[in-house]
Amino acid sequence: MLELSGHELRFGLPRPGDGVLVWGRSPTAWRGEALAARHGLPLIRVEDAFLRSLHPGRARGEAPLGLLIDPVGVHFDSAAASRLEEILQSADLQNSNILVRADAAISRIKHLHLSKYNNFDPDLASPDPGFVLVIDQTQGDAAIRHAGASAATFRSMLEAALRDHPQARIVIRTHPETAAGLRPGHFGPADAGGRVTLLTTPVSPHHLLSAAAAVYTVSSQLGFEAILHGHRPHVFGQPFYAGWGLTEDAQPIPRRTRHLTVEQLFAGAMILAPVWYDPCRDWLCPLEDVIDQLEAETRAYRQDRRGHVAAGMRLWKRARLQAFFGTERALRFRDDPVQADAQAVASGRSLLIWAGKEPDGFTPKSPCLRVEDGFLRSRGLGADLIPPLSLVTDDLGIYYDPSRPSRLEALIAAPLPPGGHDRAEALIARLRATGLSKYNLPATPLPPLPKGHRILVPGQVEDDASITKGAGVVNTNLGLLQAVRAAHPQAVVIYKPHPDVVAGLRPGAVQAEGLADVILPQADPATVLSAVNEVWTMTSLLGFEALVRGVRVTCLGAPFYAGWGLTTDLGPIPAHRGQADLARLVHAALVGYPRYWDPVSRRPCPPEVVLDRLAGGRVPAPGPGNRLVAKLQGRFASFAHLWR
Repeated sequence: MLELSGHELRFGLPRPGDGVLVWGRSPTAWRGEALAARHGLPLIRVEDAFLRSLHPGRARGEAPLGLLIDPVGVHFDSAAASRLEEILQSADLQNSNILVRADAAISRIKHLHLSKYNNFDPDLASPDPGFVLVIDQTQGDAAIRHAGASAATFRSMLEAALRDHPQARIVIRTHPETAAGLRPGHFGPADAGGRVTLLTTPVSPHHLLSAAAAVYTVSSQLGFEAILHGHRPHVFGQPFYAGWGLTEDAQPIPRRTRHLTVEQLFAGAMILAPVWYDPCRDWLCPLEDVIDQLEAETRAYRQDRRGHVAAGMRLWKRARLQAFFGTERALRFRDDPVQADAQAVASGRSLLIWAGKEPDGFTPKSPCLRVEDGFLRSRGLGADLIPPLSLVTDDLGIYYDPSRPSRLEALIAAPLPPGGHDRAEALIARLRATGLSKYNLPATPLPPLPKGHRILVPGQVEDDASITKGAGVVNTNLGLLQAVRAAHPQAVVIYKPHPDVVAGLRPGAVQAEGLADVILPQADPATVLSAVNEVWTMTSLLGFEALVRGVRVTCLGAPFYAGWGLTTDLGPIPAHRGQADLARLVHAALVGYPRYWDPVSRRPCPPEVVLDRLAGGRVPAPGPGNRLVAKLQGRFASFAHLWR
């Protein structure tokens, strides 16, 4: 981050023209301060920005996603100004573009439950609303001492909360590092009793702040987040967010004379002051990209923190599944779903099952997530053993089975989250510009096509679960072609067989001559879609890709994108589907439903990173033996237990 910000880093004594860099007010910073003073050199202080990482740095050594690089002071030291204070005091914070960004980012942070550290559980409920929140911090923290406070200040704060609210419940929130046993706090079990309780469980700060009637803090960042929730916190130290007319200050700071709105404070502290870093693409980025990255990482953590027992997973998939789902606790693989479910119950884990391997009538006793490939999958076929860059997880059903509700249906039916519309529109524009699809195979140039009303008919794998579960009366490629020709006898029918069928890996081959005017076995889907007037399909994902590109779609089955008013539906559509626009469909299918994994940085990532990888070709290539193994894997599946 420092190098990308223009700092050339090296160790040793400074040379003419150099500066000296130290970490904030750390115990070793005095050495750099003395060196800079002795040689008359600039001193730069570095500290974590306010959206840091999943876990505290002391817990796992995770690097921060942002830095405050300050040549003036340090943001938590109220004895003198800092660069952040100068921004808040004098920068143009009336800029409408910055304020719009600030408002949108505040909404996203609250909706996604993001904070400086994010290893809490948003499913845990906060205490009943109406309590007074008292925020503890770790002993010896420089952010306390340099904010004009001490251990005695915490006692004064608790006494003030009890005095100001004689009838209210008082909840003391323990610092995450104290709860993890890393550093002691100022309050402990001896402080609880009567109407005072000590909260040590990892409840989301946003749940607490939404339920609290009042907030008391010394200098915790939670005081800043309280302001974002509409509180006017009682502040007993002198943190960066005090003194701007948004807090009740026990120790006013006379030099801070400006009155700010919530959005202006946020803009200065989160948009203008920090340097933000994208760890997947290794570049500096805006705050919005860091929110995207943290959304991906926190979703993975929250879904995986208790661990999974995985069932129905073929051997070649397991390494990628371990990368996706086993970061917090390694996956345990079992072949039999019933045995896996029993082990999940006994170990307190959840069950992870490949959706197509779930037995009919199976009712798991443990929390269950069904897994399938995502809709931006790879450069190459799964049948060729190309590992996926995206996987979907579904706790209700699975997207291709319309006989029961799925999580994808619920996401499509729900209102878009904050920022969701703009993000979906950006993804649509990117997909149209890059021509990316599910498999992104090498393609042959499109031949000249006959003039007329062109209808693209995508072939499918006929034993695929999307056909067996989601097709209507027409459930074969031959039947689909016959239906299209009967409905449009004068149209130019273009048939594109499924890549797995073309490769000889799955069933579904059909003699299309006589029914189709053109057969395109190797054509690029996006290129074909740009040359046709409409698409007719049973349940193919190519229908979704057509909608993304503004092409009319007729469905003879019930794929996930049918029944929302975006397609012409000739098949049986679930009655509970309603109306949705394209942005809601795309956001649900490409942002809310899948999880993505970056093979370069080897960490969870947002869909925008996977689009970059697929567009730029930075995806590990398969070995030359993959095709042979793909053809043999079914034959030798019965020996899989020997390889566990």
